[in-house]
Amino acid sequence: MTRTTNGARRRLHPLAASVITAAVLALAGCSDETSSPTAAAGDTPPTMPAQAAPAAPASVAPAPDGEVDVAALMSGQVLPDVVIGRPNAPITIVEYASMTCDHCAAFHEKTYPSLKRDYLDTGKAKLIVREFPFDPRAVAAFMLARCTPGENGRTAMVDTLFYQSESWAHAENASEKLLAVAKMAGMTNDTFKACLSDNELQSKVVATKDRGENEFGVDSTPTFFIDGKKYRGALPPEQMAAILDLSKVSTN
Repeated sequence: MTRTTNGARRRLHPLAASVITAAVLALAGCSDETSSPTAAAGDTPPTMPAQAAPAAPASVAPAPDGEVDVAALMSGQVLPDVVIGRPNAPITIVEYASMTCDHCAAFHEKTYPSLKRDYLDTGKAKLIVREFPFDPRAVAAFMLARCTPGENGRTAMVDTLFYQSESWAHAENASEKLLAVAKMAGMTNDTFKACLSDNELQSKVVATKDRGENEFGVDSTPTFFIDGKKYRGALPPEQMAAILDLSKVSTN
């Protein structure tokens, strides 16, 4: 793994499936059959994940870091996209995030409320949050979000996990903390364990990350694609609004 001085990862090693499985099962409390250090890693605070440095506040739109084909970006997902906002909104925001990324949590705390109020709820834009986990407990958190019942269950769980991230993301007893958050969403001990034992779901979460990295060049979190234009970092409200207002002009 290599990193730039601003903390953004430029090259990513693939998450080994066996390591993820053991660690996720440890978080679920299902790893009695193994006592390897790898299996126990899921309940150990992860090293700080590679994440994009927060963007400097400004009222002008920053230049994009690149651009991808929108049709490719919006097709071929192994997990169905969950749209926040109106599906027919003219501007599409795709965010690749890791649930253990502090900058991602900061974006959802500081920028997401005004983004939702001014653009998502008004039909000007829609947001899709895609899985880009950097460590096994981020994989587990995304799995729990996908398992949360209800029409808006996944979105509500992602919000809760970000807002509660200080309690579980770097905690020693992550399994207990994640279970507590899951119970807030209506899960039981049994459904919690069943979710984290779902190997197919786990594989799809990791495949979403791999495609983001290999096909769209995602190398740090959060990374945003706004109508195909790529932006790295936790965009503050002013910059996000400036980008969206420019996108609105270009779509008219």
